[in-house]
Amino acid sequence: MIPAAFEYYRPQDMAGVFAILQEHGDDARVMAGGHSLIPMMKLRMADVPHLIDLQDVGGMSDVTIVSHEVRIGAMVTQADIIDNTELTAVVPILREAALQIADPQVRYMGTVGGNIANGDPGNDMPGLMQCMDATFTLVGPNGERGVQARDFYEAAYITAREDDEILTAVTIPLHSGGYAYEKQKRKIGDYATAAAAVQITKDNGSCASAAIAMTNLSDTPVYSEAAGVALVGGTLDDTSLKASVAAMLNDIDPTEDNRGPIAFKKHVTGVILRRAIERAWSRT
Repeated sequence: MIPAAFEYYRPQDMAGVFAILQEHGDDARVMAGGHSLIPMMKLRMADVPHLIDLQDVGGMSDVTIVSHEVRIGAMVTQADIIDNTELTAVVPILREAALQIADPQVRYMGTVGGNIANGDPGNDMPGLMQCMDATFTLVGPNGERGVQARDFYEAAYITAREDDEILTAVTIPLHSGGYAYEKQKRKIGDYATAAAAVQITKDNGSCASAAIAMTNLSDTPVYSEAAGVALVGGTLDDTSLKASVAAMLNDIDPTEDNRGPIAFKKHVTGVILRRAIERAWSRT
């Protein structure tokens, strides 16, 4: 289908973006890569009379690595992440996840910021960012603020971002332990039936810390503190793995859809989570 008529803008800086947003209010939307918004416009599921393309706004495609954290601009694409060897050296789970998003065509245009800010419970980056304890930088007409990824998602497509705010960057603390991103999907390019992001640290042969989040199993990504706590202090034997899976199953709220019934999704959750934990542990 063809979208309804709209005005297209490509401002050069954030001041230009806010000027358009303030002029047109709810009739204006910003676009990063466009892989979520444009299809909705074509299906007439989204009415956007004024479309603001962020491609030319400076400073949003940078990756900055310092001693304790990484800052990634919102317009950095999944392909950029895959190709950035310096970023992969310090945050390898990012590349591992990006390689499992959609297909190469989508990854060349799809952005980190778009994947995060859209609030789609099927997107890969939100759960991954919660696992990594990332902070999102939001800029609005009244200034800048940071929101923790674990506090950002409120319901499907509803986030802590105000309508007049733009997500400009993501800051990720560096992690020195094991990691894994595991995803089960029906076919290449599909959303996950279930996906798990895991980061683990080890001390004297025992699990010292564990962060676990899963995707597409509720109306928001699910960061399960209880699933991580179940692993701490143990050597990841069968008992602790089962306890972690049980904790996650208690935190998710899957629904039946074309990816399967609830019972199947819970089964896949256990398989994928256990696989991710074991692989992360093997990398510590």
